[in-house]
Amino acid sequence: QVQLQESGPGLVKPSQTLSLTCTVTGGSITTNDYYWSWIRQPPGKGLEWMGAIGSSGRTDYSPSLKSRTSISRDTSKNQFTLQLSSVTPEDTAVYYCARDGGSTWDVNGMDYWGRGTQVTVSA
Repeated sequence: QVQLQESGPGLVKPSQTLSLTCTVTGGSITTNDYYWSWIRQPPGKGLEWMGAIGSSGRTDYSPSLKSRTSISRDTSKNQFTLQLSSVTPEDTAVYYCARDGGSTWDVNGMDYWGRGTQVTVSA
């Protein structure tokens, strides 16, 4: 059984970097054919795919967020991380990590989800 859990600060100041960690159990982030993904949902809006990292360490990002987003991993801890730089209040959202079951790079392709964590950008 694959489980994912997000962790990190719930409050970030404008212009700083948002940093979150996803801890995976029940499956390896180095398993072929899966991408390990970050998705967010701002208040009153839909789910937005941000980016993902594959079994080899390859990354891909949403074009709208690419310039500010970095995804990395620690295979020894079976964790992957999200860093979003230069945040503004519009980055306030619930942030989810998820497994892309078919390497679809789309929220509709996720087969396992974390519970999500609220991150607020405010001074």
